[in-house]
Amino acid sequence: MAFVTGLLLINAPASALNNLGNIVGERDQNTSGVKVIRTREGAYPYVSAQAFRYWLRTTAQNRVEGWRAAPVYREEKIAYTDSNPILWWDDDLLGYMRMPSAKKAAKEQQQTGMSPAKETESAEPVTRVSPFRVSTLVSIAPVNITTNFGVMSRHEGNPVPYEHQLYRTTLQGMFSLDLHACGTFSYRNKAGYRNLDAVRTTLAQQQNLEHLEQEKAYRLPLGERIRRVQGLFEAFALLEGGAKQAIHYTDVMPAFCILAVTRGGNHLFGHIVGANNKGLPEIKLEAVREALTTMDDEMLSPIYVGWVQGYLDEQRELFEQFVRESAKRAVILRHPRDAHRDFVADLARAENASWLA
Repeated sequence: MAFVTGLLLINAPASALNNLGNIVGERDQNTSGVKVIRTREGAYPYVSAQAFRYWLRTTAQNRVEGWRAAPVYREEKIAYTDSNPILWWDDDLLGYMRMPSAKKAAKEQQQTGMSPAKETESAEPVTRVSPFRVSTLVSIAPVNITTNFGVMSRHEGNPVPYEHQLYRTTLQGMFSLDLHACGTFSYRNKAGYRNLDAVRTTLAQQQNLEHLEQEKAYRLPLGERIRRVQGLFEAFALLEGGAKQAIHYTDVMPAFCILAVTRGGNHLFGHIVGANNKGLPEIKLEAVREALTTMDDEMLSPIYVGWVQGYLDEQRELFEQFVRESAKRAVILRHPRDAHRDFVADLARAENASWLA
């Protein structure tokens, strides 16, 4: 099986991209804080994996042509997607969990026209482990959290004070995509792997999906599987999102990323970025050299590196020199958007069909 394995950096110059609500005990009741990991070294701001997946999902839905987003249904205390990976691309690539219920509220939505699509019935629990995995995006170094004081004063009388936290850092995250699992839907009676119940299995048969009998799964045609993966990485190249963008506008498209198709799900690039003594990002060329040398037999593709001009330019020159003089495997170094486009173009080449086997 093959995986897309990657690492990304998001430059957050003065940001509050993921927040935790009001902070109890502060001097002002209207004080909102950012999410941080506190250690002996200091405070590391972070963006949760859930927030990042939300950014990716909504970017795909809004910006990727042809993307089919699953409708969401709401009952009194729960919400769920249609949980039908045959029809919906995000159910396929990002997983789901759904339990059967009376669904009276959801059915009322359908009858009143509030729901965007007819719900797929579920008589049994269906779950799908997400083929796409992402880490928490964590600051590469501890930082001093800044508190900004503001007031609401567009009214008569005393202004209403409020405060919020922000930070300046570089966020690092890792991601992985199980290419075999994309477009492949199991009906094994096992938690996380019962992607299809009787209703969805019947639909798979009606659409003449390939039956992998030994694996107890059905599979979409290769072209459809490729298109869905391409759509996900097109969303990567256009990534938008983040909290408090109205007052801390931050470009969350990765300023640096590196990815490759690998034989296994273990991450090859997790130690190539660190922080120098000033807390600034540093690409560790010796760690890159070790990864490309020691793990070369695990790589099935070129190394795709996205690097924005103007970001860590001195380190980029050293990296380009390293590629010219030392890299044994092809390294494609371009703008992050172009690097992702190169990857999705290679994914569609006939000679690379084995990546999705």
